[in-house]
Amino acid sequence: MVVSKKCDVYSFKVVALETLMGEHPEEELSWLSSPTSLVNTRLIDVLDNRLPLPTSQLVAQNLVRIATLAFACLNPQPKSQPTMKEVCEEFLCGQTSLKIPLRKISLLQLVNREMHIGGRTETCNV
Repeated sequence: MVVSKKCDVYSFKVVALETLMGEHPEEELSWLSSPTSLVNTRLIDVLDNRLPLPTSQLVAQNLVRIATLAFACLNPQPKSQPTMKEVCEEFLCGQTSLKIPLRKISLLQLVNREMHIGGRTETCNV
């Protein structure tokens, strides 16, 4: 195995999805090969059910940001995956504004990055 910057992206993806799902995402990733599964599966359906759903808009926005970044790291084409620098910048400066309720967000929307991601605050200098 050749160690590269993309190894960090892979590791982030695994840790982020394990944190969100409460288990290793290996089996759950089977839905990525089926567009129908992506449309019919909501983000809240794959979240760790031992944790309560967020009641704060800010927490929900951050949850969607992490999920969107994790799914972006799943892109089968490495050149389309974000770099760890881009992931860090998104955590430090990004803004996610939820236009629809958390309970209605599908995995397809996350995979297609339909949820707003990548906005920057005026004062962020990373």
